[in-house]
Order: sequence, then structure tokens, then C-alpha cells
Amino acid sequence: MKVLFLSKKDDQHAERALAYIQNLDWEVLSIFGEWGEALPEEAANWEGDLIISYLSRWIVPEYLLNRATKAAINFHPAPPNYPGIGCINFALFNDEGTFGATCHHMKGKVDTGDIIKVSHFPVFEKDTIESLLNRTYDYQLILFYDVVNYFIENNRFAKSTEKWTREPYTRQEFNKLFEIKIEMSKDEVEKRIRAISYGPYQPWLELHGKKFYFNPD
Repeated sequence: MKVLFLSKKDDQHAERALAYIQNLDWEVLSIFGEWGEALPEEAANWEGDLIISYLSRWIVPEYLLNRATKAAINFHPAPPNYPGIGCINFALFNDEGTFGATCHHMKGKVDTGDIIKVSHFPVFEKDTIESLLNRTYDYQLILFYDVVNYFIENNRFAKSTEKWTREPYTRQEFNKLFEIKIEMSKDEVEKRIRAISYGPYQPWLELHGKKFYFNPD
């Protein structure tokens, strides 16, 4: 079976997922990249049976999805109520008690295809972006093993009864989460700091046309 595996560079979970399917009797073409990189020509020209998008930095074009004779699946690091971008950020902002990871069939529009399987786990009061992201990646890797094993045993993918519950979050919605306004309550500001503050990514306050970024310390 010919497989195209798309993922991001320098990620230990992605490398473990790839190693797992490389132990199978499959012909695997693996492509790793970063945000903003063009889809490499060897991926764009691929033809085969199965596309696996695992933390991929590319939106797979529909023409390429149609070349997969068996399926094109994606592993989304969030549950079905958080499609699109900034999923962990919005979950923390909304004080969710649970989160998850989703495997689904890919369509031309991101995070809309039929769901194969979902993994759910708790969110803790002291969770930060980093801690929740790490746990999400751990659960997503286990989900990957489960989905692949089911496919090996049944020559098809499972079908979940779960559905996407909203339209995918957009870049515009995500960017607005960074905005702090003078009139916001202390609770609102603290929620936004928890939901956004991660390394160089910090919320900001605009005064007189200039942006002032928060110091995480």
C-alpha cells in the first residue's frame, strides 16, 4: 500500500507515528515541513492509496485528496467542538473541563469530514497552553495507533457517531483573542492571558495606535 505521510518538522510525536507505519509492509513517502512552506513537488505529484495528515503544516489540496484510492485522513489536536485554528487557546479561554483529539476523513474544507474516532481527556484548573498541548499530543499519538490498528485488522476505518459542532475557528477569530481592552474586567484579562500567553506569543493592549505586549513574568 502506498502512503503519503504529511507532518511537521522536529516533533517527537510525529516521528513516532511515522516509525510505527514504517514497520508495516507499506510504501511510505514522508514529508515534514513548517508553516508557510509550499507543498513539496514530490507530495504534490503523489498518487497512491492513503494520505495521513498528522500535525501537518499544509492544507491538502482537493486534487491531491482525490488521488488517495482508499482514504485521506487527518489527526486534529482538538475535539469536534473545536475545529479550525487556536483550538487549545479557545478551550482554555472557555474554561473547558474536557478536551480531546480527533481523527477524521479530509475534505476540501478543513475539519469538516466524517469523524473516524475521538479521544477525550480532562482539562485541569492549573493547565497552561504548554501542559495541555503536551497532553493533547500524547493522546493524539495513542489515537493514531488505535486508528491504524483498526484499519490493519478490518481494511477500513471506524465510524464515529460524533459530529463537528460548529464552523472551524478562523485566523481572524484567533487574532482577536490576543486583544486586551481597557474596559475589560480583571477576570476577562486573566482568561485571555491564560489562553494566549505562550513563549513569544503574548496578548497586547493598543493605546494611541501602538501595541503594548504583556510580559509573561
